[in-house]
Amino acid sequence: MTPHDLVPRTPAGRLAVLAIIASGAVGFGVARLTEHPEIPPQAAAGSAKPVLYWYDPMTPSQHFDRPGKSPFMDMQLVPKYADEAGAATSPGVAIDAGELQRLGARIVTVEQGSLSSGTTATGNIDFNQRDVAIIQTRSGGFVQRVYARAPGDIIAAGAPIADVLVPEWAGAQAEYLAVRRIGDPALTRAARERMALLGMSPGQLAAIDRDGRTHNVTTISSPVGGVIKTLGVRAGMTVGQGMTLAEVDGLSTVWLNAAVPEAIAGRLRVGSVTTATLAAFPGETFKGRITAILPEADATSRTLTVRIELPNKGGRLRPGMFATVSLSDGARDALLVPSEAVIRTGTRTLVMLAGDGGRFRPAEVRTGVESGDKTEILAGLQTGERIVASGQFLIDSEASLSGIAARPIGGDARPAGKAAPGPVASSAKAAAPTYQTTGVIEAIDAGSVTFSHQPVPALGWPAMTMAFHVADPAIIRGYKRGETVRFAFDQPNDNPTLRSMSREAGK
Repeated sequence: MTPHDLVPRTPAGRLAVLAIIASGAVGFGVARLTEHPEIPPQAAAGSAKPVLYWYDPMTPSQHFDRPGKSPFMDMQLVPKYADEAGAATSPGVAIDAGELQRLGARIVTVEQGSLSSGTTATGNIDFNQRDVAIIQTRSGGFVQRVYARAPGDIIAAGAPIADVLVPEWAGAQAEYLAVRRIGDPALTRAARERMALLGMSPGQLAAIDRDGRTHNVTTISSPVGGVIKTLGVRAGMTVGQGMTLAEVDGLSTVWLNAAVPEAIAGRLRVGSVTTATLAAFPGETFKGRITAILPEADATSRTLTVRIELPNKGGRLRPGMFATVSLSDGARDALLVPSEAVIRTGTRTLVMLAGDGGRFRPAEVRTGVESGDKTEILAGLQTGERIVASGQFLIDSEASLSGIAARPIGGDARPAGKAAPGPVASSAKAAAPTYQTTGVIEAIDAGSVTFSHQPVPALGWPAMTMAFHVADPAIIRGYKRGETVRFAFDQPNDNPTLRSMSREAGK
């Protein structure tokens, strides 16, 4: 019988033979795998990529040494291959240029720039309490006339309030005129001093000398122009010496009391220029200056009151009016990144670093003031490093799935384009982060500078006076005590060290 005679001649017979052959091959393969259980499936399949570990894509930080089902989710573990992890010295997720273009990613460079931060607040117009006149009588007498005044009336400076008859003045003035006719200088001088002690003004004494007759009725006038706050005088009433007849609030300047969040109130300075707008005068702006930042905060709204003094030409600004004011703490140098590049997770703040070879890695940063489309970086980055300004959320998601850890603040940050440190430098401690603030020089010598400085939010420091070590005497050359400066420092070995200093604009 030949092999040709063993082949079935019908289609059904041929299918039966193929099934038998296939089942035998499967059995042989299973037996081979059973004989070598230590060989992973990837190696059995002929994979040329060595597997570093397996992980659950939903929990990428947890690594497993064998494949199987995830203990966290109902899904198979995913292998991480060696060529996907990258070199140990260059951590990050690799993304090719084409994929970056599809993501719409934009790479920018961290740079030093001028930051002009400010905020907008609302407030109410109030009287300038430093411009209040208390109008009193200098001598007792009788009110002969009032001038139809009432509380709330607006009067000009020098406007009369009341005419008061002072009987005591008549005798003193008659005595003075009699002594003056005698011609005794000593008696004349004594009589004139007596009239002044009775409350007569220099103008009234001059009128007596000029007219040669008594003036026992005096007109009491307002020394300032403004609004009559209180009025306690009526015709025919008797008044005593030192009695208050009226109170007048001046209107030449007014206060704008603005409520500012306490988080930013520490950056404002007395003397800063502000701009206010009012609904009552659309299209107009009113410039003023901060005269005080009141020391007490509102416990309910967590705001501080900033007092701004506004010129009030023509008396158009009336107390009680509502105003919006723009506050600024001036321009200063800062490390800046686009605000859209910052990723806020709720527990920390990240940016996506762009490294060489298309590798990306998240880096933790500490942010400061945000102004316009720029955000200040207090720690975590250095000038010259490159970050992703758009599309960073998708790259960050890929890095999270790949288990890439974020670079911590004070980690291996160095300006882009500089060579990696050599064996000696790599063993040194990472450079300390740099912080910036504003202060007044209280004392200065070749080895240290003492500042009364503003708060440093990045370190949780309040405003205080302290000394900083000077690493390079050239930094302080030309500066003197009392100057207001912007300075940067770090803390190697917890020793605050001055690194740069510049004078504040306009100081």
